[in-house]
Amino acid sequence: MTKLITVLNGPNLNLLGQREPEKYGSKTLADVEVEVSELALEFGLKVLFQQSNFEGGLVEMIHAARETSAGIIINPAAYSHTSVAVLDALNTFDGAVIEVHISNIHRREEFRHHSFVSARADGVIAGCGTQGYSLALRHIATLV
Repeated sequence: MTKLITVLNGPNLNLLGQREPEKYGSKTLADVEVEVSELALEFGLKVLFQQSNFEGGLVEMIHAARETSAGIIINPAAYSHTSVAVLDALNTFDGAVIEVHISNIHRREEFRHHSFVSARADGVIAGCGTQGYSLALRHIATLV
């Protein structure tokens, strides 16, 4: 049976490749999905990519992953710094969790230096561009 990894993306990541390409690069979320899906096959994994601009949408996706997924890779975007609800939902998930940030949040505005999600994450990858998703998948494959 192929293990499923849910890849969750928070607000504004639907504009990846268009929004501030000097900060986030030119790849779209669809490009990242293709790359990660192909890599997942090498590990005998399958990925489900999802994105929501709404906090409650992410919470519901995490709840659904409790029944279907061995792990979650999450780029909570701005909700990293504001959402106790996303943290609480992740705390209900028994599998591995890897947090991804395309930019290095520690080199940005001070309010971005803290992530609520990091309290639950088994690993955090920041500042590696969209390659961070592939790095996260490689690591989560060792955990599941």
